[in-house]
Amino acid sequence: QVQLVESGGGLVQPGGSLRLSCAASGRISGVYLMGWFRRAPGKQRELVATITNGGTTNYADSVKGRFTISRDNAKNTMYLQMNSLKPEDTAVYYCNAKRVILGDLWGQGTQVTVSS
Repeated sequence: QVQLVESGGGLVQPGGSLRLSCAASGRISGVYLMGWFRRAPGKQRELVATITNGGTTNYADSVKGRFTISRDNAKNTMYLQMNSLKPEDTAVYYCNAKRVILGDLWGQGTQVTVSS
């Protein structure tokens, strides 16, 4: 079964940058949308950004202008470039693939902590 594995999280100071990666262990059939979600302590999971197979992107208002989602289909990998990080960006970040028949596929999450 194909799995999604996130990497790139860590501790960064406010104003810093991180790049998250989401690598699929193989080709995922039936995917029509991929994205990043996050869950901060004590809060519900929220959408961060999505990208279609054609490369159309969408962002939460809170990250517009600071985060960039991209994908490399040849490498079965999706990225989230995060710049100008704020303490409120602290969360566990999850990658997600939406499939036509099999539904959502999730990664295990990677912790991002923004603190001085």
